[in-house]
Amino acid sequence: MAGARHETRAEPATADREIVISRIIDAPRELVFEAFTEVRHLSRWWGPDGFTTTTRSFEFREGGEWNFVLHGPDGTDYSEWIRWLRIVRPERIALLHGESRDDPNAFESVLTFAADGAATRIVMRTVFPTKELRDEAVEKYHAIEGGRQTLSSLAAYVTELARKGAEG
Repeated sequence: MAGARHETRAEPATADREIVISRIIDAPRELVFEAFTEVRHLSRWWGPDGFTTTTRSFEFREGGEWNFVLHGPDGTDYSEWIRWLRIVRPERIALLHGESRDDPNAFESVLTFAADGAATRIVMRTVFPTKELRDEAVEKYHAIEGGRQTLSSLAAYVTELARKGAEG
Protein backbone atom coordinates (compact mmCIF):
# COMPACT_ATOMS: atom_id res chain seq x y z
CA MET A 1 0.00 0.00 0.00
CA ALA A 2 2.71 2.41 -0.92
CA GLY A 3 1.38 5.90 -1.10
CA ALA A 4 -1.84 5.08 0.79
CA ARG A 5 -2.92 7.81 3.14
CA HIS A 6 -4.40 7.01 6.49
CA GLU A 7 -6.40 9.61 8.32
CA THR A 8 -6.52 9.50 12.04
CA ARG A 9 -8.94 11.37 14.16
CA ALA A 10 -7.55 12.24 17.54
CA GLU A 11 -10.04 11.69 20.31
CA PRO A 12 -9.17 11.81 23.96
CA ALA A 13 -8.94 8.38 25.56
CA THR A 14 -11.71 9.50 27.91
CA ALA A 15 -14.22 10.59 25.23
CA ASP A 16 -16.76 7.87 26.09
CA ARG A 17 -16.55 8.77 29.80
CA GLU A 18 -16.84 12.55 29.48
CA ILE A 19 -19.42 15.25 29.72
CA VAL A 20 -18.39 18.71 28.54
CA ILE A 21 -20.59 21.73 29.16
CA SER A 22 -19.68 25.33 28.39
CA ARG A 23 -21.25 28.73 28.65
CA ILE A 24 -20.40 32.36 28.08
CA ILE A 25 -21.20 34.46 31.14
CA ASP A 26 -21.55 38.22 30.92
CA ALA A 27 -19.29 38.96 33.88
CA PRO A 28 -15.53 39.35 34.41
CA ARG A 29 -13.47 36.18 34.78
CA GLU A 30 -12.26 37.10 38.29
CA LEU A 31 -15.85 37.41 39.51
CA VAL A 32 -16.96 34.14 37.91
CA PHE A 33 -13.95 32.38 39.44
CA GLU A 34 -14.63 33.96 42.85
CA ALA A 35 -18.16 32.52 42.79
CA PHE A 36 -16.48 29.09 43.20
CA THR A 37 -14.11 30.13 45.97
CA GLU A 38 -16.42 31.39 48.70
CA VAL A 39 -19.23 29.48 50.34
CA ARG A 40 -21.33 32.66 50.58
CA HIS A 41 -21.43 32.64 46.79
CA LEU A 42 -21.78 28.89 46.22
CA SER A 43 -24.83 28.60 48.45
CA ARG A 44 -26.63 31.15 46.28
CA TRP A 45 -26.32 29.40 42.92
CA TRP A 46 -24.97 25.82 43.15
CA GLY A 47 -27.11 23.01 41.79
CA PRO A 48 -29.79 22.40 39.18
CA ASP A 49 -33.08 24.32 39.07
CA GLY A 50 -35.13 23.93 42.24
CA PHE A 51 -32.22 22.62 44.35
CA THR A 52 -30.76 24.35 47.38
CA THR A 53 -27.44 23.75 49.12
CA THR A 54 -26.51 23.46 52.79
CA THR A 55 -22.77 23.48 53.50
CA ARG A 56 -21.42 21.33 56.33
CA SER A 57 -17.77 22.35 55.88
CA PHE A 58 -15.82 24.29 53.27
CA GLU A 59 -12.12 24.89 52.71
CA PHE A 60 -11.16 26.24 49.30
CA ARG A 61 -7.51 25.29 48.86
CA GLU A 62 -5.70 22.48 47.07
CA GLY A 63 -6.49 19.37 49.11
CA GLY A 64 -9.34 21.18 50.88
CA GLU A 65 -12.85 19.80 50.92
CA TRP A 66 -16.43 20.96 50.59
CA ASN A 67 -19.02 18.77 52.32
CA PHE A 68 -22.58 19.75 51.56
CA VAL A 69 -26.14 18.56 51.09
CA LEU A 70 -28.15 19.23 47.94
CA HIS A 71 -31.84 19.50 48.76
CA GLY A 72 -33.99 18.41 45.82
CA PRO A 73 -37.28 20.10 44.97
CA ASP A 74 -39.06 16.83 45.91
CA GLY A 75 -37.57 16.93 49.42
CA THR A 76 -34.82 14.37 48.75
CA ASP A 77 -31.43 15.18 50.30
CA TYR A 78 -28.22 14.22 48.50
CA SER A 79 -24.97 14.14 50.48
CA GLU A 80 -22.16 15.53 48.37
CA TRP A 81 -18.40 15.90 48.75
CA ILE A 82 -15.78 17.73 46.71
CA ARG A 83 -11.99 17.79 47.12
CA TRP A 84 -10.22 20.67 45.39
CA LEU A 85 -7.32 19.01 43.53
CA ARG A 86 -5.71 21.93 41.72
CA ILE A 87 -6.44 25.64 41.76
CA VAL A 88 -4.89 28.13 39.32
CA ARG A 89 -6.48 31.54 40.00
CA PRO A 90 -8.47 32.73 38.04
CA GLU A 91 -8.04 30.21 35.23
CA ARG A 92 -8.71 26.67 36.36
CA ILE A 93 -10.12 24.44 39.10
CA ALA A 94 -9.72 20.66 39.15
CA LEU A 95 -11.86 18.74 41.62
CA LEU A 96 -12.97 15.28 42.66
CA HIS A 97 -16.74 14.99 43.30
CA GLY A 98 -18.64 12.16 44.93
CA GLU A 99 -21.17 11.36 47.62
CA SER A 100 -18.45 11.03 50.26
CA ARG A 101 -14.68 10.97 50.69
CA ASP A 102 -14.54 7.19 50.09
CA ASP A 103 -16.96 7.09 47.14
CA PRO A 104 -15.48 4.62 44.58
CA ASN A 105 -17.58 6.25 41.86
CA ALA A 106 -16.32 9.80 42.44
CA PHE A 107 -15.60 11.68 39.22
CA GLU A 108 -13.13 14.38 38.27
CA SER A 109 -14.07 17.74 36.84
CA VAL A 110 -11.89 20.47 35.44
CA LEU A 111 -13.36 23.93 35.13
CA THR A 112 -11.60 26.48 32.96
CA PHE A 113 -12.34 30.20 33.01
CA ALA A 114 -11.25 32.19 29.94
CA ALA A 115 -11.73 35.90 29.40
CA ASP A 116 -13.89 36.53 26.34
CA GLY A 117 -13.83 40.30 26.01
CA ALA A 118 -15.63 41.58 29.11
CA ALA A 119 -17.33 38.18 29.49
CA THR A 120 -16.09 34.78 30.62
CA ARG A 121 -16.19 31.43 28.85
CA ILE A 122 -16.47 28.65 31.40
CA VAL A 123 -15.93 25.04 30.33
CA MET A 124 -16.77 22.20 32.69
CA ARG A 125 -15.15 18.91 31.62
CA THR A 126 -16.17 15.93 33.75
CA VAL A 127 -14.60 12.48 33.42
CA PHE A 128 -16.27 9.49 35.05
CA PRO A 129 -14.38 6.32 36.12
CA THR A 130 -16.32 4.23 33.55
CA LYS A 131 -18.54 4.70 30.51
CA GLU A 132 -21.35 3.01 32.46
CA LEU A 133 -21.16 5.57 35.28
CA ARG A 134 -21.18 8.39 32.74
CA ASP A 135 -24.22 6.90 31.01
CA GLU A 136 -26.01 6.43 34.34
CA ALA A 137 -25.27 10.06 35.30
CA VAL A 138 -26.72 11.23 31.98
CA GLU A 139 -29.78 8.96 31.89
CA LYS A 140 -30.75 8.57 35.55
CA TYR A 141 -29.51 11.83 37.05
CA HIS A 142 -29.85 14.08 33.97
CA ALA A 143 -26.25 15.29 34.41
CA ILE A 144 -26.06 17.25 31.16
CA GLU A 145 -29.25 19.21 31.79
CA GLY A 146 -28.35 19.61 35.48
CA GLY A 147 -24.91 20.93 34.54
CA ARG A 148 -26.44 23.39 32.10
CA GLN A 149 -28.92 24.55 34.74
CA THR A 150 -26.11 24.95 37.30
CA LEU A 151 -24.06 27.10 34.90
CA SER A 152 -27.21 29.07 34.09
CA SER A 153 -27.73 29.73 37.82
CA LEU A 154 -24.08 30.79 38.10
CA ALA A 155 -24.51 33.13 35.12
CA ALA A 156 -27.62 34.76 36.60
CA TYR A 157 -25.94 35.16 39.99
CA VAL A 158 -22.63 36.69 38.82
CA THR A 159 -24.31 38.84 36.16
CA GLU A 160 -26.43 40.37 38.93
CA LEU A 161 -23.33 40.85 41.13
CA ALA A 162 -21.51 42.53 38.24
CA ARG A 163 -24.50 44.79 37.57
CA LYS A 164 -24.71 45.80 41.23
CA GLY A 165 -20.95 46.40 41.31
CA ALA A 166 -21.18 48.65 38.26
CA GLU A 167 -23.96 50.66 39.94
CA GLY A 168 -21.74 51.16 42.99
